[in-house]
Amino acid sequence: MWPWGHLAVGYVLYSVLVRVRLDRSPDGVAALIVAFSTQFPDLVDKPLAWTFGVLTSGRSLAHSLLTATVVIALIAWYARRRDRSELAVAFAVGYLSHLFGDAFGPLLDGEYVYLSSLGWPLLPPPPYTHEGGILAHFQGFTFTAMSVFEIALMVAVFGLWLRDGVPGLAVLRSWLGIGSDPSHGPNR
Repeated sequence: MWPWGHLAVGYVLYSVLVRVRLDRSPDGVAALIVAFSTQFPDLVDKPLAWTFGVLTSGRSLAHSLLTATVVIALIAWYARRRDRSELAVAFAVGYLSHLFGDAFGPLLDGEYVYLSSLGWPLLPPPPYTHEGGILAHFQGFTFTAMSVFEIALMVAVFGLWLRDGVPGLAVLRSWLGIGSDPSHGPNR
């Protein structure tokens, strides 16, 4: 799955969860955490495999359910101590949606060997041929049914994000020192 696909799936799942559980749109900081955590497994595994050669695959360490369980548990412990458990939920939704997103294609195609990253290190990493670097990865982009679906989903989720009040934008602008929109409050 491409980064924008992971972002779209994670955001829509989190937005629906917050609406169902709390009857409101997502909080700004939580929305940014979802955005980050939907990319987290790739931000760990791809550089460690493709750039530094520490891992044998761009889907191994952080794409493992074992690692996800430990990382989410540690973040939940920390967030609970800070009385911000909702941020741990946001991280978990984003992280787990990434793993689900990567497993979706192989499940549909019946290529179960590519799901082995979920059990790493108990299972070997998926047997990808030369994965290349990040630039090679993006240069290899082609329009397939799945990539078109991901782009369409991202456009639809952009609409959802607008409907939710663009959560995270004011926080991001504040962090970057760009200014803030007082109408959205500190957590938008």
